Amino acid sequence: MLSPTVVAVVFGVIFLAELPDKTALAGLVLGTRYRASYVFCGVAAAFVVHVALAIAAGSLLTLLPHRLLQGIVGVLFLGGAVMLLRSHGEEDEDVPEPADQTFWKVFGTGFTLILVAEFGDLTQIMTANLAARYDSPLSVGIGAVLGLWAVGALGVFGGRMLMKRVPLGLITKVAAAAMIVLAGFSLYEAAAG
Repeated sequence: MLSPTVVAVVFGVIFLAELPDKTALAGLVLGTRYRASYVFCGVAAAFVVHVALAIAAGSLLTLLPHRLLQGIVGVLFLGGAVMLLRSHGEEDEDVPEPADQTFWKVFGTGFTLILVAEFGDLTQIMTANLAARYDSPLSVGIGAVLGLWAVGALGVFGGRMLMKRVPLGLITKVAAAAMIVLAGFSLYEAAAG
């Protein structure tokens, strides 16, 4: 069943967590080199695959006993907050250049870069955690995909302007705070349950 509240919460958490990520910066670089709409199509498709894998992993987590699951989710959220705060300031990866700028070459470059960069990434782990926490795969999937697409669009179409107006450190701290709050709720439920 679709829950607008879960979609909104997941969107916010994933959006904030992905914003300071290297993937948004890779989208920005690709968007400045190639036709932005081609890049976004590849990035968007990669994020759909990324979320589907995370939802599948989160659905497996729901098979655990509720208290144990909440404890694991809480610890993973805390770990995600620590990872996010520690990753601030990491170097960007080089972006490979396609031989030509046809749709499929640019799409393929964006898709491959994002799919590989996001595999096992913080937002994929968070999406799995959220899928386990809310036990609403459709709502979590929609919220996560929309959050990732929003960051991808900002990166591809307007990342430079955002980074000029909002300090990356502030974005990182807000995302980490959101994860700490979610960790607190999950750990409280594990202890009280």
